[in-house]
Amino acid sequence: QVQLLESGGGLVQTGGSLRLSCAASGRLFGTYTMAWFRQVPGKERTFVAGRNWDGRRILYADSVKGRFSISRNNANNTVDLQMNSLKPEDTAVYYCAAERFSVVDMRERSYTIWGQGTQVTVSS
Repeated sequence: QVQLLESGGGLVQTGGSLRLSCAASGRLFGTYTMAWFRQVPGKERTFVAGRNWDGRRILYADSVKGRFSISRNNANNTVDLQMNSLKPEDTAVYYCAAERFSVVDMRERSYTIWGQGTQVTVSS
């Protein structure tokens, strides 16, 4: 079974930047649609960004458009989320999600493979 591992979370001040990485096990990464979600305790998990396996479709949540960027690192078999101009409202646990041979979808139920999450905290 494909496994996902997020890294790169941490504490940053308002206006700062972080780069999250999602590493996929094995060598099937290229066939997967990849997405980032985030969740605040007590609230629902929401879509942040995603791209299909060949990069032909990329989606962003309105709340992060222009600040966040999703990209693929073919050499390292990762999908990264560059987060700039961070705000306290971005504080959440960020999860990587994947679905094989799928198109990009903002719906949580469209993804069946999930990482464990990485904490991002933005101080005011």
